[in-house]
Amino acid sequence: MAVALSSLLLAAALGGLLLLAGQYLALRGHLRGASRPPLPGPPRPSGEGAPVVSVLKPLCGADDDLAANLDTFAALDYPDYEVLLGVRSPRDPACAVARAAMARHPGRFRLCLQRGEPGMNPKVNQLLTLARVARGELLVVSDSNVQVHPDYLAEIAVLLRDPAVGLVTHPIVGVGEERLGSVLDGLQLAGGVAPGVVAAKRLAGHDIVVGKSMAFRRSDLDALGGFAAVKDVLAEDFVLGRMVPAVLGKRVAVARRPVRNVSQRRSVADFFSRYQRWSVLQRALAGPALHAAQGLLNPTLLATGAAALAPCPRTLGALAAVAAARALHDEGCARLLRGRGYGLAAAAAPVKDLVLGAAWAHGLFAREVVWRGNRLRVLPGSRLEPARPRRLGRAAPAARAA
Repeated sequence: MAVALSSLLLAAALGGLLLLAGQYLALRGHLRGASRPPLPGPPRPSGEGAPVVSVLKPLCGADDDLAANLDTFAALDYPDYEVLLGVRSPRDPACAVARAAMARHPGRFRLCLQRGEPGMNPKVNQLLTLARVARGELLVVSDSNVQVHPDYLAEIAVLLRDPAVGLVTHPIVGVGEERLGSVLDGLQLAGGVAPGVVAAKRLAGHDIVVGKSMAFRRSDLDALGGFAAVKDVLAEDFVLGRMVPAVLGKRVAVARRPVRNVSQRRSVADFFSRYQRWSVLQRALAGPALHAAQGLLNPTLLATGAAALAPCPRTLGALAAVAAARALHDEGCARLLRGRGYGLAAAAAPVKDLVLGAAWAHGLFAREVVWRGNRLRVLPGSRLEPARPRRLGRAAPAARAA
């Protein structure tokens, strides 16, 4: 029985490698513009008649290299735009960094203090305030740990000139890694998240919107109910991406140039904690059956299981081959996305897969997440409710009395 199950896991691992190969080819075709229809209008907007853009950037804490991240938004190749920096409290460490950016670039940034907490999603609560004071016709949501290329807004504006497009999102690539957790994060963004988003769109016609970067016309967002429509869901980006075709009858466009996610000093524990939360989220969105099936995209985990069930030269050799193939896949995707790979650090890809496997297993059973200090229960569709207080043990009455 163990040998048969081991063989089945190895066959599934091979199938997973084939799926990853398809994702790599889809990503390469997307970034190179293969078979892509021409964009409407000129390649980038001129100053005259270009829509005003408001970049909405919620801040929470001093992210890695936050000052440099903000500086990449100070001189974008676009005629009329503003960057709104949102903070929940003046005591947030990000507030001082935001004020310094305003001093370095007068007139480019505005600091906005969050007004009220109407929903369960803390990021959306900030976006509600930012959208209310924004002056732009186009609204661009950009996370605080993101850096962008100078033509970032120009490409968005060109894509949104097509009236059939209701939302623009971007592939993501990690940069800045100094610690192992950040290396693992970058390998997953390059080898898992970015090719997964692109392949889902190009090969299956499914939209996966990652909120690191998403852009709308204000009129389209209003027709969806504004950010208030997603104030009580955890995956506001994914849900908005589903609403665009369902409510507006429009499509999601994936921009060609990736945005850069800066992660320098993340520990392995930080990496695991983040993907634990994502796993609970993915199960709530996809359902238990599809979430379980996502294990096929982790061939290292499958091959490890095969070797553990029936350790022998055949299974151990297969595990080594699968691990090497996964490292080559992640390295190749990173070179496509950021122009350089991870070199010897790509050998950590199998470690990344095993950590992700533990996070995936957590998502099979867990229903709660801790996000920005709040413990929340995640319901189907990623709707949120406060987690129920955990029952205290017998010592609890004495602890309360103390």
